[in-house]
Amino acid sequence: MNTTGELVLLLLVILVSTTLRSAFGFGNALIAMPLLVLLLGLPSATPLVALVGLFTGFLMLVKDWRQLEIKEVFYLLLASLAGIPVGLYLLVSLPEYLVRGILGLTLIGFGGFGLAGLKLPVLKGSWLPFPLGFLSGILGGAYNANGPPIVIYSLLKGWEKEKFRSTLQGYFLVTGVLASAGHFLSGLWTREVLSFFLISVPVIMIGVLIEIDSPPGFQGQNSARF
Repeated sequence: MNTTGELVLLLLVILVSTTLRSAFGFGNALIAMPLLVLLLGLPSATPLVALVGLFTGFLMLVKDWRQLEIKEVFYLLLASLAGIPVGLYLLVSLPEYLVRGILGLTLIGFGGFGLAGLKLPVLKGSWLPFPLGFLSGILGGAYNANGPPIVIYSLLKGWEKEKFRSTLQGYFLVTGVLASAGHFLSGLWTREVLSFFLISVPVIMIGVLIEIDSPPGFQGQNSARF
C-alpha cells in the first residue's frame, strides 16, 4: 500500500464491515475480505481480517455475554478445531487464483442464500454442530469466512436476535484466537499486517459503538434475509 488514499480506503472498509458486524452479529469478513484482498493481496488480508474480527468479537461479547449459549459454542468449536488446519493448508498450499476463486464462490453462494429469503426448519438434532462446525473451521482458516455455516446453524436452531448475536460472538472469539495463532505460526503476521491492525483499532471501536438496528423482519429466528 503506497498512498494515503489506499490507507483511507482500508480504514473505511474496516469501519463499514465492523459496523455491520455489530448490527447483525456476523458478516465483517464477507465484506472486508474481497476488498482487502484487492488492496493487500490474500496473504496479508487474511491475517489482518482475522485480527480485526477477533478484536471486534471481544468488544461485542463484553456487551452481550449474558445471552451466550456456552454448550452450543463448545460443540461447534470441537468440530471447527478439525477444520482450521485444513483451511490453513489450503491457504498456504494452493495457488492464490484458486483460493480466490473458492472464496468468490463461497461469497456468491451465501449471498444468494440470503437474497432468496429461504425459511429454514428448526432442527434439534445433536449431530448438527459437527458438519457445519467443521466446514466453518475450513473457511475460517483459509479465508476468515467462517460465518456462513455458523449463521445457518443458528437459524436452524431458531434463536432470537440477542441470543443469535451473542452466541456467534462467543464462537467467533475462540475461533479467531485459533485462526490468528495459525496465521502467526504460518509466518503471516508481518510488520505490515500488524501496523495496519494497530492503525485500525480506533476505527474498530467506533464501528462497534455505532448503534444501528437490523432491518425490519430480521429477528435471528427462522429467517435467512440478512
